Amino acid sequence: MPRMIDLIRASAVPSNLMQAAARGALAVPPGEMIEILVHLAIHNKVFGEQAKLTLAGWDEVSSRGAASDPNTSKEVLEYFVSAENLRPALLPALLENPSLAEGTLVQGAGSASREVVESMLKSRRVNQSEKILSSLSSNPNLTGIETTNIKNKLAAGIVILANSPPEEARVEDDDVMPEMPADEPAGAEDVLDEALMAYFAEHEKEISANEDKPFQPIGSFYEDFAPGSEEPLAADPEVPIAAPPATEPAPAAPATKTAAATGVKKAAVAKKSQGLDEGRGSALQKISKLDVKGRIQLAMKGNKEERSILVRDGTKVVALAVLDSPKVTDSEVEKFASQRNVLESVLRGIPLKRRFMKHYAIVRNLAFNPRTPIDVSITLVKNLLVQDLKNLSGNKEVSETVRKAALRLFKQKLDSTKRD
Repeated sequence: MPRMIDLIRASAVPSNLMQAAARGALAVPPGEMIEILVHLAIHNKVFGEQAKLTLAGWDEVSSRGAASDPNTSKEVLEYFVSAENLRPALLPALLENPSLAEGTLVQGAGSASREVVESMLKSRRVNQSEKILSSLSSNPNLTGIETTNIKNKLAAGIVILANSPPEEARVEDDDVMPEMPADEPAGAEDVLDEALMAYFAEHEKEISANEDKPFQPIGSFYEDFAPGSEEPLAADPEVPIAAPPATEPAPAAPATKTAAATGVKKAAVAKKSQGLDEGRGSALQKISKLDVKGRIQLAMKGNKEERSILVRDGTKVVALAVLDSPKVTDSEVEKFASQRNVLESVLRGIPLKRRFMKHYAIVRNLAFNPRTPIDVSITLVKNLLVQDLKNLSGNKEVSETVRKAALRLFKQKLDSTKRD
């Protein structure tokens, strides 16, 4: 029995079935359904637009499966990888699919968007192909350091062509430097170095203008600051010891033990607090000795404690480097979003990172922060839940404009809930 795709190619099905196919409503395997949709999108003038819309919203798991399957037809792979139809989530799988012709990637590499360029630079196949790298090196969306890295790879001759037969790809151990294998993925340190170089290149003028600017923090370091803890440190409260009845005096030994235990506990708390203070002082001393470039490097590659200090740097280009660090976590940014002792540019910079805006706590903290610029807060307010809108509308610390916007949205959502 012929497959449905074969019948559709032969125009051997009625129009109502073609219409159902364009909507993705046929009872066929996901891979075949995608193949049918691509065929209609390319070759059918009547149902092509509907098929394109269906493909654009097709289930990502099934789409990724087709993108990574070497048995997927060339037509489907080329449709997925074309600039007008490309879904970024599918690109890593497409790049590694051996059935996608190298020539197709070569053709698109020179004019690919920045988002595509970033995926290509991470692809093992791309980094093993001299032809693709050569085309990619002319892409205007590359940073200076990325262009240099590609040209150095090509000049060093360390690239092994992905399509070469095994005997051509085989090299002697002495011919390749062991510390520079082309087919090993970049390690964490390499990723950090690349991010740092990209940041230096992107902000070169601003760094030059501020290169002699010393470290000047915004506000107090010790406000809301406890390394390795989300809450300020406090000594454990003393628990009162009930006095024994007068007729039965407490034995001396247990009392001595209790007192000793309390003393040890207090000493441990004091020692811990002293150690943290010394750690803070050490980090501050280290940072205060660095120039702007050194502080940017530490913001990118340092630890959580150092980032929590540098995000308060009065030099904008340093503070923003913390948000660009591959090491910064969502929980750190959640705390930054609620801080008042950071530059306004930091609070503006957080919403520009799509990754951070996926976390409701970050959105809420920004909206409730009196330091957040009004235009940013107004944009974020519409994403708040009903209870948070109610709380924000009564928060006297934020702007009246923000409170009014929150109250208006609260009433709208409340009315909508009642109608439902």
